Amino acid sequence: MPGARMYSLAADRIDKLTRAGLASRLRTGKRGLEKECLRMRRDGSIAQTAHPTAWGSALTHPYITTDYSEALAEFITPAFDRTEEVLKFLHEVHQFAYAMLPEDELLWASSMPCAVKDDSLIPIARYGTSNTGRMKHVYRVGLDYRYGRRMQAIAGVHFNYSLPLDFWPGYRDVTGSTQPLREFVDDHYFGLIRNFRRLGWIVPLLFGNSPVVCSSFLAGRTSRFKQFDECSHYLPYATSLRMSDVGYKNKNQAALAISYDGLTPYVDSLSRAIATPYPEYEVMGLYDGEERIQLNTNILQIENEFYSYMRPKRTTRPGERPTLALRERGVEYVEMRALDVYSYSPTGVEEEHLLFLEAFLIFCLLADSPRITAAEQWGMEYNELTVAMRGREPGLLLIRDGAKVPLADWARELLNALQPICEILDDGANAPRYVPALHRQLALLQTPEELPSARVLRALRDRRQTFFDYTLELAGQHEHYFRERPLRSGLRDHFMGLAATSHAEQQALEANDRIDFDTYIARYFADPAAA
Repeated sequence: MPGARMYSLAADRIDKLTRAGLASRLRTGKRGLEKECLRMRRDGSIAQTAHPTAWGSALTHPYITTDYSEALAEFITPAFDRTEEVLKFLHEVHQFAYAMLPEDELLWASSMPCAVKDDSLIPIARYGTSNTGRMKHVYRVGLDYRYGRRMQAIAGVHFNYSLPLDFWPGYRDVTGSTQPLREFVDDHYFGLIRNFRRLGWIVPLLFGNSPVVCSSFLAGRTSRFKQFDECSHYLPYATSLRMSDVGYKNKNQAALAISYDGLTPYVDSLSRAIATPYPEYEVMGLYDGEERIQLNTNILQIENEFYSYMRPKRTTRPGERPTLALRERGVEYVEMRALDVYSYSPTGVEEEHLLFLEAFLIFCLLADSPRITAAEQWGMEYNELTVAMRGREPGLLLIRDGAKVPLADWARELLNALQPICEILDDGANAPRYVPALHRQLALLQTPEELPSARVLRALRDRRQTFFDYTLELAGQHEHYFRERPLRSGLRDHFMGLAATSHAEQQALEANDRIDFDTYIARYFADPAAA
């Protein structure tokens, strides 16, 4: 893929949007967050208690749920027009969560868990006795059988983003397309996703915050790593071990041929994976005694089992499969899943990172985005893993257009291309935020020792602390921060009302089930609309 065309087409489209008076619509996109964090006991071990009742039902609460584990909380914001609104809401959820958290528990301040000596100490999330709740639990049991629990206990931050609806007709005119609008929108969201796959290595480079892990997490698989201290291993130039093949990436899915050529190829290839038997999982079977341990024995149980840095998304209706929602109503937004929990922020998220990401995703949308070839696919996977494990290495080379290029030059070239987008996003504001956020990242490219991943290692050396002790100390500082800033009574009452409503909704689901669980699962996969 010729890099020059990528940048020139983006610049041309920015110019045309500006001359057409449409550039301002880029400022009103929707953004939201999903932030995961482990509940830990004060000794740093993973909490064995159930999801706090005072938080509400993990099955039905709109903003506070669990991911894989009963101890892996997930805080979800609505979609907002402004980044500061997203961060304000996330802050309020944390305030409420801490107010209702048992006194002997903390929220872990890192993506990578500690003190994981035994997978059984990572409790699988439960969602009650309804068929919907049981399906969520069995899916997670299946993940345990297929991949183990450690990878599932890793926390991350997902950034959800969409362009405003009134942007698309004008953008279609600017590009000269004659496609039906929905088809045009779907195609360009997939163009965004392809470009993110090409360039997404920039995210762990700039924001990766997990260069070191507890030795217990590696379970003896330490040959590739250096020993940092008596209970930590690391790689000297790593940015995000979470995003390496010891963390978020899943070798079991390396052979999955999921297509990003467009919505129909994507849905078709994902649906095939969900419907295709896999011998290893067939041997496991559906049951261990009386306990159901998988939803099915296919390559993927459901869509969410496919691990990807970026997903096209559409809000689903009750009982509706995500692939069906996409096929019937198209792409609504994209979910970017490459952010580590930022240890230095009490909420795990930094505003300037989100501002940069917004501009970056807009660039990915506007830039030329041809289909991904097999050769390019290999290069992208090489770049992702290389940056995760060696991103700060001096003179590091990545693969672009089949050739090796210096990471530093490519990164600087990419960030410079974001300048006009940041200027558009800042236009009309009382004070610029996007351009300073971009310039901050440009400065960090010149001083990689100040990148978050380098700061973590330097802090551990300067303090002579283990990763475990350092992260536990940060968790204590974040707890103190939130306990000193309680929610005002009206907002606290609002969250308590949401919790009570969610429990009532779960009870109603459980009371209204009319079919047995196996029939429910069979109907879900046979006819998604009937489940």
